[in-house]
Amino acid sequence: MSDTPPSPPDAVPFREALRFWFKLGCISFGGPAGQIAIMHTELVERRRWISEGRFLHALNYCMVLPGPEAQQLATYIGWLMHRTWGGLVAGGLFVLPSLVLLIGLSWVYLAFGQLPVVAGVFYGLKPAVTALVVHAAHRIGTRTLKNGWLVAIAAAAFAGITVFGLPFPLIVAAAGLAGALGGRWMPRAFTRAPGAAAAHRPHAPALIDDDTPTPAHARFSRGGLARVLAIGLGLWAAVLAVLTVAFGWQGALAQMGWFFTKAALLTFGGAYAVLPYVYQGAVEQQQWLSAAQMIDGLALGETTPGPLIMVVAFVGFVGGWTQALFGPDALFLAGATAALVVTFFTFLPSFVFILAGGPLIESTHGRLQFTAPLTAITAAVVGVILSLAVFFGWHVLWPQGVHGPVDVGAAVIALAAAVALFRFKLGVLPVLGACAACGLALHLVRG
Repeated sequence: MSDTPPSPPDAVPFREALRFWFKLGCISFGGPAGQIAIMHTELVERRRWISEGRFLHALNYCMVLPGPEAQQLATYIGWLMHRTWGGLVAGGLFVLPSLVLLIGLSWVYLAFGQLPVVAGVFYGLKPAVTALVVHAAHRIGTRTLKNGWLVAIAAAAFAGITVFGLPFPLIVAAAGLAGALGGRWMPRAFTRAPGAAAAHRPHAPALIDDDTPTPAHARFSRGGLARVLAIGLGLWAAVLAVLTVAFGWQGALAQMGWFFTKAALLTFGGAYAVLPYVYQGAVEQQQWLSAAQMIDGLALGETTPGPLIMVVAFVGFVGGWTQALFGPDALFLAGATAALVVTFFTFLPSFVFILAGGPLIESTHGRLQFTAPLTAITAAVVGVILSLAVFFGWHVLWPQGVHGPVDVGAAVIALAAAVALFRFKLGVLPVLGACAACGLALHLVRG
């Protein structure tokens, strides 16, 4: 047996990395936890492109940013390995397969949604999505609500959005202020206790190892920061200006661009947290789609790879289609264009955050800590997600209104989905598949 230590892997050609990022975009099911687990297995353990320490260092930064952390982590690692183009390719391919699938599924939904088979599938998916939202609130709450102060913030957020109809940005701002003040007066209540340190195990060297010097392109410079910010803001302003000139500021495409820019900056806590804000704007204010369609869109988003926030592409497609932006003979083109516009404005900030902030983060390899304001915001997110569960349950279980009868079939499916998630810990896709099959069977039996 040789005692010669293993050597780091060879430099990864850009073409090989491109193939991996495309594969990741096609298999990234399971929400952010599953997507991050896939990246850890492939990049840290199997391919050794990056070490455990550097992987966690990048992840800690992405966790405190608004936006989809798994997509941002892919962007960060791609940028670290292959400069700006590497980050753009990694982050873009993480989203592209989901976007293509959602455009196709949205077209099927709108063009053939009245067919019994399609209607039956969605009948089963809606109560399953309600159970998934409750499960998400429980999962985040058990990690976040560690004391009475954080529970109180979550309860206040729930009451604010459910009872008083407060806008989501106001709730985020209030929670952040409460965290900032609480962090000064009672810091222990608003500081997450670090997890038990894992035992340091010897590991085979990685291409980007713990002690690998930061590459030249990833070193911080004021000029580089200014350049990234200027390009990012320039792209945002240019596309928004073109949409405004072509369709008017009050046109659907310009309003979608402005609205989803704001949504992209408020996605603390994942897609479930921002969905109430999307509901308030897209359903109640702009009326791009109905409440029932919003639930159907989330069901479609759960069945496709990529970040769940890609449900916004469905929102855009339905809005473009129903408003017939290019006339009654070009409904698919209108929907697809709106989906592309919404996706661009939703994900542009994530790329700017990584390409602008990455060099600052690479200047130190120490572990980042959550601040007190972000801890409070995450607590508020639990209450917001619970409000989303109430909204979904209301529309799914009482489809004719609260004074109408309970839909017993939907209630049974929702309960079965909750048992599968909480008791048996089944994955999202098996639960959705089983519920879709049950919904189809019930719908066909009822005729």
